[in-house]
Amino acid sequence: MAVSPGLPVVIVGGLHADARRAAVDRLLAEVPGSVVLHHDLATAAAGTVVRTVRDAGGILDAGEAPLVNDCACCALREDLVPELERLQGAGATRLAVVELWDSVEPKAMAEVVTAGGLTVTGVITAVDPALVLPYLGNGDDLAEGGLAAAATDQRTVADTFARQLEYAPVLAVAESPEADDEDRELLAQLHPTALRVPIGQEAPAVPDGDGLTVPTPRLRPLSPLARAAFAGFDVEAAAAAQHPACALLPAEADAHGVSTLVWSSRRPFHPERLYAALEDLTCAAARSRGRFWLADKPDTLFHWDAAGGALCVESAGPWLASLPDAAWEMVPPVRRAAAALDWHPEHGDRCQHLVFTSPGLDRDGLERLLESCLLTDAEYAAGRDAWQRLPHAFDTLLEV
Repeated sequence: MAVSPGLPVVIVGGLHADARRAAVDRLLAEVPGSVVLHHDLATAAAGTVVRTVRDAGGILDAGEAPLVNDCACCALREDLVPELERLQGAGATRLAVVELWDSVEPKAMAEVVTAGGLTVTGVITAVDPALVLPYLGNGDDLAEGGLAAAATDQRTVADTFARQLEYAPVLAVAESPEADDEDRELLAQLHPTALRVPIGQEAPAVPDGDGLTVPTPRLRPLSPLARAAFAGFDVEAAAAAQHPACALLPAEADAHGVSTLVWSSRRPFHPERLYAALEDLTCAAARSRGRFWLADKPDTLFHWDAAGGALCVESAGPWLASLPDAAWEMVPPVRRAAAALDWHPEHGDRCQHLVFTSPGLDRDGLERLLESCLLTDAEYAAGRDAWQRLPHAFDTLLEV
């Protein structure tokens, strides 16, 4: 196995704390010379963040980092890279495991570590399949459960969990007696491209000449979880995969009572009719996401992100079709490629592309509702000048 130069760093996160700790302990037990760094943000209200460094034998070091701008996550960022640099300089650590606190999202930490000149070799989110739907349906604010990372943290349990799940290329899956086929199928449909590895799976033993297994650690291959920690990670590619213009969203699926509907259209939405349908659309699925365009704002790419009965709609910048040719050189190649693959002669890359995933999804009803929000034939034929005069129903929601 080839290991990147410097200290390999794997980030392990997730709101499912028991699963996360089990994954971290598994890595510690399996990779000799591995060390875990953990910043506990639960004490942030008292003005500090508690840092612990431990190996398989127990705690090696503990200390406190002061809050930065009353933000626990900011304190984590300021303290994490120096600690990793210290471990790298000592030269005795084979793998640094950064165990994130419950609501900390892996994207921010992966980018902080990489910007600090260190090598992220893996990002793993630990999940309990039986808890996926309850967490995805939990619209409570993180602050209500003592999980907010700052006084200004307005995230919910559902949207935080969704981002943790969808950013990581590897999901460490806990063995859960309460999980059934529907739970496992929901997890698979929410993030179909993820490598799902069981936390408790042993690496295959190596037989000796007499057919007996050899327990010597150096002769044992790494388990799938430990291999994933060293597999490599591309921060830029991961960020691009989250951008609504080129995100690799789930495909159509229907199994074990769970469905994913992929709905697309080239015709723009009527802003007033779509706004009136937002509540029904948001509550139609446990998770929905994608991109869309409004007839009265044809140059703006809108991001749709819904979980836990709450919807976030925000501008994600311009559609490429609205930009002058000279500006295309400033756009990441992955986005230009995504637009070229789906280019329309009249509308360019403008499109509706929304994906809904849920147990018990009413696919037919959802499609009818979405279609009813599009411009009618007469409205479409009236042209763009007429579209601009439609009610600007989203202005209040977007705070423009």
